[in-house]
Amino acid sequence: MEQSDEALVLACRDGNEAAWEALIVRYQRLIYAIPRRAGLDEDLSAEVFQQVFTKLVENLHRIEQPARIHAWLVTTARRETLNLLRRGKSLHNLNEQTDEEHVKRLEITDQGPLPDELLLRLEVQHKIRAAVGALDERCRKLVTLLFYGSDPMPYAEVASALGVSEGSIGPTRARCLRKLLRLLKDLKM
Repeated sequence: MEQSDEALVLACRDGNEAAWEALIVRYQRLIYAIPRRAGLDEDLSAEVFQQVFTKLVENLHRIEQPARIHAWLVTTARRETLNLLRRGKSLHNLNEQTDEEHVKRLEITDQGPLPDELLLRLEVQHKIRAAVGALDERCRKLVTLLFYGSDPMPYAEVASALGVSEGSIGPTRARCLRKLLRLLKDLKM
């Protein structure tokens, strides 16, 4: 079962390396997306990423609401991105580039979702993973086999993997999805 943000932060405070890795993996795409969406290149986006997690290490014990670490990370990534953009603007003025070049450099080239949209998606994905993790083992395996692959797995393969008859997959799937829906409602999704 996937750990909550709060559990990860508390484990990170205790020096748990696996928790650090899990936290980084969970939020790396979001943290990179913020500077990329603002038009920064990969190197500068990586710099923002590094600064955000450096600041997290420095401030980890001061974070009052570990369950809201995603908001802290987003805010910090935005601030670091703005700092780099301001620094770039200062350097730009020193280099005497034209206004047109400056505007072109700051154009948002990434047409992907905005950071807030990404954050919402991540929160929804987190709730779904938590609900799937709370299912009984049989339902969790069934849902994972049916919905977590890149291509839908045929019922015959699912039945074989679970050691059940192919005819029982449909009704079991329906029961498991009802359970999942109840869990998601409990999580207020």
